Amino acid sequence: MEKTIKVTFIRGLNNIVLDEIKKVPNLKINYQGDESLYFDFIPDFKEVLTLRSILNAYVVKQGDALNPHYLSNHKSIIGELIDIVIQQPFKYKSFKLSCAGSDSKEVKEIKRYISNTYKLLESEESDLEIFIGKSGNTWEVGVRLTARPLTLRDYKVENIKGGLNPTIAYAMNTFCDLTSIKSYLNIFSGSGTLLIEAGLVNKDLNLVGFDHNGKTNALAIKNIKKAGLIKSIKLKTADIFDAPQLGTFDVIASDLPFGMQISKGEDLEKLYKAFIKYSDKVLEKSGKLVIYTTEHELLVEIIGKSRFSVTETLELKVSTVTGGYIYPKVFVCKLKI
Repeated sequence: MEKTIKVTFIRGLNNIVLDEIKKVPNLKINYQGDESLYFDFIPDFKEVLTLRSILNAYVVKQGDALNPHYLSNHKSIIGELIDIVIQQPFKYKSFKLSCAGSDSKEVKEIKRYISNTYKLLESEESDLEIFIGKSGNTWEVGVRLTARPLTLRDYKVENIKGGLNPTIAYAMNTFCDLTSIKSYLNIFSGSGTLLIEAGLVNKDLNLVGFDHNGKTNALAIKNIKKAGLIKSIKLKTADIFDAPQLGTFDVIASDLPFGMQISKGEDLEKLYKAFIKYSDKVLEKSGKLVIYTTEHELLVEIIGKSRFSVTETLELKVSTVTGGYIYPKVFVCKLKI
């Protein structure tokens, strides 16, 4: 039962994750799935935790025998994994164990062991996350390497309901050639995630965003300040229907309103048409338009009647806070020459 490192990601971002991993020579993949990858174990996790396309990272063990009954009699297996994680410079105060049959005698014994050995309180909002479950037909036990999910970026001091997952923002920006362009516009900028993720790659970009909601912009500015990019990003309060005069741009990126982001009675078709019309006006001829939405049928219909053509798409499966899923897509578009 050798230790390994497991990382998880949003289904559909596989190639984005693999491309990022290629830039980190010490990470050796030994198994690849639709929503996770396994690396050979390395004692220094710093390189794993630099990955911006992943949701979480864990140190794990796998084996046919590692079910809750076996682990309740061999608690040192979990203890070894916990010992590795708590050596990091963070004071752990609470834990959460995710496992089917949480009310069983065996699982209760494991929880009692963790609480008594490490002086941790059990909590849903925990610092130390542990899981026991099956990966395919094999049992697996793991401990998260960080006290918070990697998607909770350090700059996220303000979160907006329905905001864009930072790993998706990172993925969208990989299509934008950030190191070779000069200007970047984020329409419907929300909490500023796309702008910040772009600025962390190239702070010398002319980064501009706008949103019609001034309160949202005030929250985004707090995130931008925390990211150290307040001098690099210009944020405006403006309405797409007013076609604000902001100049022209090499890239336009947008998380289009849908689902919880849509105001009651809002005409989505009218909004999307205005977005495409405005993008046509302000995008440089050789530029790229990168869009994220669940309303892909509507968007494809509108794009089909425009001067844009779709050059690439990503189909994603994204979990929601209610335990369900949404199936958004990322569209990469160019103007027809």
